[in-house]
Amino acid sequence: MSALNDTTIERVNWRDAQRELRAIRSTVFVTEQHVPEELEWDGIDDVCDHVLARTPDGNAVGTGRLLPDGHVGRMAVLGPWRRRGIGGALLQVLITIAQERGFDRIELHAQTHALGFYERYGFRAEGAEFIEAGIPHFRMVRI
Repeated sequence: MSALNDTTIERVNWRDAQRELRAIRSTVFVTEQHVPEELEWDGIDDVCDHVLARTPDGNAVGTGRLLPDGHVGRMAVLGPWRRRGIGGALLQVLITIAQERGFDRIELHAQTHALGFYERYGFRAEGAEFIEAGIPHFRMVRI
């Protein structure tokens, strides 16, 4: 677990935290970004490592996951909590988990508007822009 201005970032498993993880992802991806539910709920959450950001009063405000193959995904922070460093703290923990699991290469699909965010954490875009769930993305890699 790590802390950021009294917001804690903790590793959680899907079984225990799925209600909170689903609520954040539903708000950000399904409601705000209009990702179809059948794309958001891909059936692999139970085999992923998840991180969850909580406010001092215990409210869940951000999440991300690491897939078994070393891909980072489903990074989401609720609107009122964005631009406070929570996304970066979530990503740092996911990078640490990936390194603990022996991955020397971490990949993700970044929404185009978020390229600069991921570049600050050592990721570099590879290839051309593509559309995923109706949103422009780039494949990014951190070695």
